[in-house]
Amino acid sequence: MPKLPGVNHQQANRAFQKAGFWIARQGKHISMTNGTRIITIPRANPINAFTMAGIVESAGLTLAKFNKLL
Repeated sequence: MPKLPGVNHQQANRAFQKAGFWIARQGKHISMTNGTRIITIPRANPINAFTMAGIVESAGLTLAKFNKLL
């Protein structure tokens, strides 16, 4: 799995909102959904690169598309 370094939770939140996700819940983690998929983003600055790559994959996006949304 390729790395995705240097992304904080605010950047990830905005990028996923551009991809059609919305915030379902907030707390220590941010839960977002697009109606079919649910992703959980930790509130960390920056998010671990391997963790962020896994979140992008579970959202059904490619890393190239996610980088464009950033």
